[in-house]
Amino acid sequence: MDYKTIKIQINGSIAVLQLSRPESLNALNSEVFSELNHYMNEIEKDNFLKVLIITGEGKAFVAGADIAEMADKSQRKALEFSLKGQMVFKRIEALKIPVIAAVNGFALGGGCELAMSCDFRIASDKAKFGQPEVNLGLIPGYAGTQRLSRLVGIGNALHLLLTADIIDAAEALRIGLVQQVVENEKLMEHCMQIAEKIASKGKLAVQNVKLVTRQGFNMSFDAGCELEANYFSYSFQNGESEEGMKAFLEKRKPNW
Repeated sequence: MDYKTIKIQINGSIAVLQLSRPESLNALNSEVFSELNHYMNEIEKDNFLKVLIITGEGKAFVAGADIAEMADKSQRKALEFSLKGQMVFKRIEALKIPVIAAVNGFALGGGCELAMSCDFRIASDKAKFGQPEVNLGLIPGYAGTQRLSRLVGIGNALHLLLTADIIDAAEALRIGLVQQVVENEKLMEHCMQIAEKIASKGKLAVQNVKLVTRQGFNMSFDAGCELEANYFSYSFQNGESEEGMKAFLEKRKPNW
């Protein structure tokens, strides 16, 4: 497919997806969601890729949903637009491979929601975060109320959601919305280094860590422990774990 709103670059086993509507600060519209959804199909069929990095072109990660498209929607169309965005972000979250958000600038509204659907977030020191929907008489539509409260706690989440405050990268780091802050010029290099480190580990182990952690988060502690034990035991059924332990004992790097 010839994408118009996203750009894809493959570096070995690492894919970089760049939102590319710089004229609108990469605002999310129906075309963006359709293209993201199509690329999720491609990734799910790809057995070679090990990590996905999502970032934005220009000075924004994603500045929000496209208000020009939203302004005249009926209630039914607004529901469809919300559900479509939620579906795409759930697919990003559910990918087998880890997904890193490289937040290079404004991550507001739908942009913050997109970043939160990734497995973790690395921010440029120029990044800004917020859920300013109440300024428009709206609420978040792409699971922002749900993911934000789970990531930063209900008090921090409601403070951001109700005030519509825009916070900088340092404050996002303090409340746990992002995991690291780096100089803007070094953001992609740093994210690529993290991706390469992850890609160097056991592929199935990395995928199962993501699966068990995400599924277990919504279970009781005991059910999550049972899930972990099962996947731990499954690890002994494949050659990856055998090679990993053998390499450790032989004091060499594993040959995955």
